[in-house]
Amino acid sequence: MSQDSAATTSFLDSLHERASATRRTILFPEATDPRTVSAVLRLQKQGSVHPVLVRRGDAPTGVVPSGGTLIDPLEDPRLPQIVEHLLARRGSKGLTRDDAERLARDPLYFADSLVALGEADGCVAGAVHTTADVLRAAIWTIGAAPGVKTVSSSFYLIVPPFRGNEAEVLTYTDCAVVPDPTARQLADIALAAAADRRRIVGDEPRVAFLSYSSMGSADGPSVSKVREAVAIVREEAPLLIVSGELQVDAALIPELARRKAPGEPAAGIANILVFPSLDAGNIAYKLTQRLAHGTAIGPILQGLAKPCSDLSRGATADDIAHVAAITALQAAARPDLTPGL
Repeated sequence: MSQDSAATTSFLDSLHERASATRRTILFPEATDPRTVSAVLRLQKQGSVHPVLVRRGDAPTGVVPSGGTLIDPLEDPRLPQIVEHLLARRGSKGLTRDDAERLARDPLYFADSLVALGEADGCVAGAVHTTADVLRAAIWTIGAAPGVKTVSSSFYLIVPPFRGNEAEVLTYTDCAVVPDPTARQLADIALAAAADRRRIVGDEPRVAFLSYSSMGSADGPSVSKVREAVAIVREEAPLLIVSGELQVDAALIPELARRKAPGEPAAGIANILVFPSLDAGNIAYKLTQRLAHGTAIGPILQGLAKPCSDLSRGATADDIAHVAAITALQAAARPDLTPGL
């Protein structure tokens, strides 16, 4: 096994080991998808999480893991409670009772509502649904965490050694949700990514706000936006290691950081890269994945009151299992729930 492969395996193994210790119940509403079922079988065997499939009884028959839990929204006694929950959250925004009853029978909305009601710890979907579908359901049923106005996402990139002898895990944010964030939104994205990195990777977040400018080397509207975001984060999280605006080489390479951004605390050692736009973030993570042979895990939604994770529709069964472990770690930072499953 190569050094890079060993590092990737080590990080992913640690995810599942730490998730196993949390004993979290994670719902899988895409239970007719073979990859999802395979992931649930793996998770059952590993004990990483307690996986529960959510599938309507009138859906095509699929494999049910031996000894696994399967919930049918059409038969579940909590269905009326979920209808009322949806009306409480969206009735004032025009959701009718008929619409609420229809959504409550949808496995995605049913699963997210159970998470919202404290009946489970998290939900994983996106192998079949689009990111927009997953995000809408999570916002409608759960919403943002207190004090958070921006729900966003991160990818965790396991990359080959580039500033030492060991592979590293980098956080790329936001790469999937907010197209053109304001300074306030950029600050929210960075703060959420830092909080989740502590839970998921377990190290000290070191945040770099990226730009085409390094500490005043250029100017322009996007540079001003990044500078404003850095100021917000420094005011709201004074103990967080943060720098910006930085070009990406100054954020990652110590010798270049010394020339371009001397004295900046995150320069050259950043492990969280905050991109100024969705274009930049999405392009960067795919370039890293394809050209640097990085392993990308995500997108992981951040900023929700309770975790509901997204997947790429190209996700493999292994990808789904890894995201489930991350979802359990996101939930572990919250008070213990009492699953009713």
